Amino acid sequence: MPTVPTALLRWLLVCAVSVAPCARAAPALPVAVRAALAHAGVPASALAAVVGEAGGGRPLLQWQADRPMQPASLTKLVTTAAALDLLGPGWRWHTPVWMQGPLEHGVLHGSVFIRGSGDPSLVQERVWLLLQRLREAGVRRIDGDIVLDESAFELPPIAPDAFDGEPLRPYNVRPAALLLNFRSRLYTFTPDPLRGVARVRVEPALDTSPMERTVPLSDGPCVDWRGALAARFAADGTRFAGRYPASCGEQSWAVADPEPASFDARLLATLWHGMGGELVGRVREGRAPEGAAPSFDWVSPPLAEVVRDINKYSNDLMAEQLALTLPLALRGAAPATPESARRMLTDWLAERTGAAEAAAAFIENGSGLSRRTRLSAAQLAAVLGWAWRSPLMSELMSSLPIPGVDGTLRHDERMGRTAHLKTGSLRDVVGLAGWVLADDGRRYRLVAIVNDAHAQAARPALDALVRWTARRARSQRSAP
Repeated sequence: MPTVPTALLRWLLVCAVSVAPCARAAPALPVAVRAALAHAGVPASALAAVVGEAGGGRPLLQWQADRPMQPASLTKLVTTAAALDLLGPGWRWHTPVWMQGPLEHGVLHGSVFIRGSGDPSLVQERVWLLLQRLREAGVRRIDGDIVLDESAFELPPIAPDAFDGEPLRPYNVRPAALLLNFRSRLYTFTPDPLRGVARVRVEPALDTSPMERTVPLSDGPCVDWRGALAARFAADGTRFAGRYPASCGEQSWAVADPEPASFDARLLATLWHGMGGELVGRVREGRAPEGAAPSFDWVSPPLAEVVRDINKYSNDLMAEQLALTLPLALRGAAPATPESARRMLTDWLAERTGAAEAAAAFIENGSGLSRRTRLSAAQLAAVLGWAWRSPLMSELMSSLPIPGVDGTLRHDERMGRTAHLKTGSLRDVVGLAGWVLADDGRRYRLVAIVNDAHAQAARPALDALVRWTARRARSQRSAP
């Protein structure tokens, strides 16, 4: 990281190349923000920011507000605000289930059909409860198959490592109409010093996936413990060629399944057998019966709860499931496609924030896991302004992380606990957007995005802007 004088010199040289823009804009940035950018070696031209009263009015600060930026996960604000507005906070996904065939003495002489509708909340526990409904209906043995209908979504084939070359990162799992447990597994490592090993536990523990249950301990510091494990996750099993640092204590590691196409089938078979059920056939893909009423509907938690999970923890896959759900739920556009989801989000943005604000926007997907998505700070500030004036403000605000308390900001104590802020982060992007409670008792909307090769080093500049908003907005507001 460059020293302060060197970085300041770099900033001055940038201004020297383009004197007029710097002369007009530099005074608008608080001194602490400019100093933090300079210390990070990031030019002020890499920042776009808006600070203003929560519901609208003249901004207190605008800096390159109309410049299209890569917003990273700040895109989720558009996705979740649109979903709350268009569907309502109490809306739920329905996953219909058919038991086709006569049921005699615990034997279903036929097959079970499950049709997905995009529900992102079908984690292992809820899948178990869904199957328990079959048990409660009296099914002990299925003579046919368990058929999974994923026809509600139509997605182009994309390799799981296409975005960043990391195919086993859970955020790179592809959306699906029937998505079980995010097609991922959670490995937990617990040191057992007496035996000199760390015990390895995995959820879900699939019948067909062999795994080493222990890994030797090491005495080293807890630095890059994942790399120290030298793990290999493959279809023929999970192996650890390295060691686990005892100093790390218990840690967990979420990993996308290396064979996502068969994950749902393996999970259902494992859970069904685990509860004492028998399956004569197999779990396979197919189409659900047309025209026949389902035997029962499996219903998700309300949308407001799902939105909270999406924004608090910046869950990319859940956000993409939600975006694809919009055209399916509102226009009956089956199958839903990425293009139909993009149109829904762009149309909503134009309707709620104005066509002029939305004109330069491009939203590739609902999560912001994209190098092509472009939103300006002004567009995101307009979304926050609309949300503040809407009856849904409390649902959206409460879904955002609180610094030092929860979500993606739970370890960040530098901003104080006076804000609700969505985070955004990619390799060369960092951003914050949400509401800040200031010393004057008012709430202010804040959007700040940095696009630069050294963006991650600019986080202190965003923290400084939040603190300025909390402590200095009152004096700025009263200034002529």
